[in-house]
Amino acid sequence: MTPLDGVRVLDLSRVLAGPWCGQLLADYGADVIKVERPGAGDDTRAWGPPWWGDPGQRMSAYYLSANRGKRSIAIDLASADGAALVRRIAAHADVLLENYKVGQLAKYGLDAATLQALNPRLVYCSITGYGQDGPYAAAAGYDFAIQATGGLMSVTGEKDGTPGTEPQKVGVAVADLFTGLYATTAVLAALHERERTGRGRHVDAALLDTQVAMLANQASNYLVGGQMPKRMGNAHVNVVPYQVFKTRDGHIVLAVGNDSQFQRFCKLAGHEAVGSDPRFLTNALRIEHRDVLAPLIAGWMLERTTAEWTALLEPNTVPCAPILELPEVFRHPQVTARGLQIDNAGMPMVAAPMRLDGQRAVSSAPAPRLDEHGAAIRAALDRADAWPKPR
Repeated sequence: MTPLDGVRVLDLSRVLAGPWCGQLLADYGADVIKVERPGAGDDTRAWGPPWWGDPGQRMSAYYLSANRGKRSIAIDLASADGAALVRRIAAHADVLLENYKVGQLAKYGLDAATLQALNPRLVYCSITGYGQDGPYAAAAGYDFAIQATGGLMSVTGEKDGTPGTEPQKVGVAVADLFTGLYATTAVLAALHERERTGRGRHVDAALLDTQVAMLANQASNYLVGGQMPKRMGNAHVNVVPYQVFKTRDGHIVLAVGNDSQFQRFCKLAGHEAVGSDPRFLTNALRIEHRDVLAPLIAGWMLERTTAEWTALLEPNTVPCAPILELPEVFRHPQVTARGLQIDNAGMPMVAAPMRLDGQRAVSSAPAPRLDEHGAAIRAALDRADAWPKPR
């Protein structure tokens, strides 16, 4: 028995934020039916190379990353028959996920008001760039643009004055992924509430809202202290020393989070007097004197290799880490011990991160081929006019 055993999800979303939410629900045991465009399917099916599978049925690695555990049916939502078929499935669904432009699904009678009138228990989750209302509601929202508009790029990248510097996006689509995560929590909260009320909710999940919320301490620094955050490269606005340093053979992250760690680090580095220097006794003082302290430490770090620093600092609880590329990540002993790379029906994938009672909450079913389950789903509907069960 899985946590979401018996929960039925109709996933009309595509690309990343919505499918990420759907995959999480599938990993927790929900039965997720993914509705895709006939002929083309989810946009990300074409986002390769790299590809997986035979040339005639190949799927992009991008698509595989966000669609594990689902069943696929191809339906033309713009046709009367297609919209009617979706309404038949939605009548028995617990959750519906969609990321169409605001108002677009209303043209086909697939909006929240229409479907919740048909099925009052339905939790209807709309994921858009800018939300269901406001002056930008109709605008298309893409992760890159949201990282820019939502302030993340203004605090990401090397500091002003560094040669060639410019605002940077994060290396993965964090606005999409965080929105998928937030949407999942909202869906689960609405399902829990429905046990008391008998009614679903309309979840309005916006990438911009999520991006602004996830500015966390940077937004709080601005709102509370009036501080205008600036790009600082790999340094931290609120903690010193907390940044990347060059070593004899590469780089290392040094993440000293409190005063005792700083004093211990200085002693281990052979500079105990710096740990008791009045200019550096507290984190606030170290921030004040960052421009003096950071170059000092930079000189020390060049005296040893990354491995030598790691071997010295880690056992003595001074937080640090080498900067690994992906082959090294998947060979890391903790990554292998935790089983984070899995074989999903022959497809190499990253496991879902949560464990429940020691077991990974991850679907064993692979990402589906386009319309792989379409015939079976239609046949089940024709027989029972109810939610088609997996076969």
